[in-house]
Amino acid sequence: MFSASRRAPGASRGLATIAEGDIAQARKYCVNQLRHGDYEAYLIRHFIPRSARDAYDALRTLNLELARLPETVSNPTIGRFRMQFWRDTVNKTFAGNPPREPISIMLHSAITNLSSRSGGGGGSPSSLKFWLMRLINTREKHMENKPFASIAALEDYAENTYATLMYMTLAAMPLQSVHMDHLASHIGKACGIVATLRGIPRPAGSSVGSTRSPALLLPLDVMALAGLKEEDVFRMGPSAFGLQDAVFQVATRANDHIITAREMLKNMQAGKEPGHAYEHQAEPEHAHSSTVYGGEDTKADITRGFSLLLEAVAAQDYLQRLESANFDPFKIKSSWKLPWALWNAERRREI
Repeated sequence: MFSASRRAPGASRGLATIAEGDIAQARKYCVNQLRHGDYEAYLIRHFIPRSARDAYDALRTLNLELARLPETVSNPTIGRFRMQFWRDTVNKTFAGNPPREPISIMLHSAITNLSSRSGGGGGSPSSLKFWLMRLINTREKHMENKPFASIAALEDYAENTYATLMYMTLAAMPLQSVHMDHLASHIGKACGIVATLRGIPRPAGSSVGSTRSPALLLPLDVMALAGLKEEDVFRMGPSAFGLQDAVFQVATRANDHIITAREMLKNMQAGKEPGHAYEHQAEPEHAHSSTVYGGEDTKADITRGFSLLLEAVAAQDYLQRLESANFDPFKIKSSWKLPWALWNAERRREI
């Protein structure tokens, strides 16, 4: 259990200081959650720089917790209470009084480490908090698991969840770079779309003990074009008319983002411009001092942050297996090649 001797006098939930043993146990908890609930993240964490690995573990474990809420709570109201709990937890953690909870302890350790490395400047801890709140707010917005109105809406969701997770890891390194943000945006969108495809065989709300109706989260515009009906998927599974066509259309969009990121990476590694503008560059949290593409600074940023780009390799691995199954998400087999693919991508600096 976490060390009670380090609790602040009179505090019922917080810690004035955190013992190394507390951090070690919190780390063990987070890593175990990833090993069993997000195996791709568990593999990728081994490539993340040690200075940012605790942050990565905590953020990915929190994402796992938030993603599970729609399935584990009996109604959206209870889910919103849990979301508020996490907002309060984040506020307390950034105020230096983390609750006695593994994710909070890991976050506090990462924030403390980041502040010491940046000398208290650079704004990275505040950026981390901004992105965390965006993640929680977006997850809450989609608590009721309603289908996305369009594929553009799905991309917006992916930007505010999976791309945001990547922005947070960059902030924890700390690496403030508009070109790395740009790459993270495309890769994060691909990862968010892939996460939605992964959920098709087990529709949201269909877990044991849940009292909520299952939901298919494929974009409605894509389903309409494919002639796919949500109830047919629940009744007929992979035999539902239009399912494979709809999955193909959505998977193609994810693949397009990976192809774009891959071409951008090649261009910037060669000292060229990425090839197109970054749609979020004008947003305040992306207003970094490094805005010029090309040159040694760009190459250095890519080298420092490359491990995070491995998220693209995991997404591509799933899409390749999906294609091999003729875009039937019910027939996806587990991947034994992914650990090698990640190692090879890191070695070659290619995605």
